[in-house]
Amino acid sequence: MPKCKEKSFFCTVVSEDVKIALKTKMSLSRTSDDGLYVQCNQFECQYADENIAPCPLTLALFAKEIKEREERRKARKEEDYY
Repeated sequence: MPKCKEKSFFCTVVSEDVKIALKTKMSLSRTSDDGLYVQCNQFECQYADENIAPCPLTLALFAKEIKEREERRKARKEEDYY
């Protein structure tokens, strides 16, 4: 599966443009996109990788990419079924 490309986003917490990307939390039993989060390149930020208020990063910023992942997963399951 291709990696999600970074996007530029103006973060109100650090008051500057940051690069964000959709990431998957590591899990031994990943069965859905529940483990997704938005990562930014501001590692010093106290909200890095948390996506909780007042951090403006949400999964809604990657709704299109998440939908595409779900469609690919569904297509793979249908292929495996036949």
